[in-house]
Amino acid sequence: MKEQILQTLHDLRSYALEKQIDAAFFLHEEESCLMRCANSAISLNTNEHLLRLEITAYEGRKRASFELITALGNVAEMQQGVDRAAEMVKHAQPLDYQPTMPAFSETCIDESGFDAGLAGITNAQRLEFFNQAVAGLEADEITLSGIFSTGVTTLAQITTCSEHCQYFKTTDAQISIVLSHATRKWELLAEQSARKATDLNPSALHRNLSFLLEQYQQGTPCQLALGRYDVVFGSAAIAELLDIMNYIGFDGGSMKRGFSCITGDQVGQKVLSNRFTLIDDPTCLDTFPFQRDFMGMPRTPFPIFENGEFRSFTWSQDDADEFGTTPTGHTVMHKSLVLAGGNTQVSTLKELVDLPHSNDLLYIPSLHYLNIVNPSTGLITASSRFGALLLTKDGSVVVPYNVRITQSLLDIFGNRLAWLSQTRVVHNTSNSYGARNPTAIVVPAFVQVNDLEISHANASY
Repeated sequence: MKEQILQTLHDLRSYALEKQIDAAFFLHEEESCLMRCANSAISLNTNEHLLRLEITAYEGRKRASFELITALGNVAEMQQGVDRAAEMVKHAQPLDYQPTMPAFSETCIDESGFDAGLAGITNAQRLEFFNQAVAGLEADEITLSGIFSTGVTTLAQITTCSEHCQYFKTTDAQISIVLSHATRKWELLAEQSARKATDLNPSALHRNLSFLLEQYQQGTPCQLALGRYDVVFGSAAIAELLDIMNYIGFDGGSMKRGFSCITGDQVGQKVLSNRFTLIDDPTCLDTFPFQRDFMGMPRTPFPIFENGEFRSFTWSQDDADEFGTTPTGHTVMHKSLVLAGGNTQVSTLKELVDLPHSNDLLYIPSLHYLNIVNPSTGLITASSRFGALLLTKDGSVVVPYNVRITQSLLDIFGNRLAWLSQTRVVHNTSNSYGARNPTAIVVPAFVQVNDLEISHANASY
């Protein structure tokens, strides 16, 4: 299949050159499988094999793209796409900057993220994973829902500027399991990310769900009083916050457009807590990385924050072209964010519950409907939903109804950051809409942030 993909791209390049069309070709192939459960039964079991081809034509400062869903054998249809893009670019509005067309200096074939075992996982194995993850946890009023998504993603590129090409092949899995109570209306969530078959660990999900279920079955839900709390975020919540920061924090294009909470003159300045070190690390295979960006630039570990000091914005080629700066190897579908751990020895929720603390701790494992209030101040809002707990200073555990936090990222990761766990985990942040783009962030299992305001507390679920 790889040879056929690369040959097809070379044939399209030849066709464009014959017609004197400057063009770039980006091929995206996915083989996706999804098993979905609802009400403790399989509600959907499906798969799809899609091949997308994006053709971008260039003419001076003009650029136009045409995308089609096709098949490798449909060469004539692809050539029509080339003609369509070439016709579109004639009528495109010129940009006020000169866009850079990819020109690869050498061929790059990267299949380091591919695992045959995960690519070949069967429906029976997916179902068995669900059964093991919730064994003995379901009841008349406690039902299972969730997804088990796996896929193989292949990306390939070539342009008329060079005969060299780029080829990336990756496998991924994203699992989300929810236990919900029919009458009490609470929901408990456990998630897992995998890049190879040996990463799949239903026992870990079972352990997390079992402990949470015990707390929720024994506890009586209550409405929390509004005010300030010391909050411990779980790995899902931390990853979701970093995912938002990726857009309104350290992205260079966003900064230039006034959509960032960090300004250009803060490079080299201390912006966040000295406990906060964040890098874009394409050597971390758990993040489904790109070893090169889509302009052919080799990618190496890229410091973003180091001990709270802001080191650099990330720049895609197009934003660098528009704002007259140097690209940083970030013309990619996603970054490979890795947040350094701390010194606190806590790996599981049970260990967190047993951890001595002088104040009440509000544990929020994940954030629901996370959204941006004001990007220039980093203000975000989100609510808890799945499995929050209030760990009181006297050692008891209280089950709270959902609460809302509205806070700046600069506060959350700033001086209020109390500690990060030494143990780190991989959290899958892949979006299930559009072309498959496996994405994950490596984060500490737990992070405590002090003195955060609860702006709203529900009186029920």
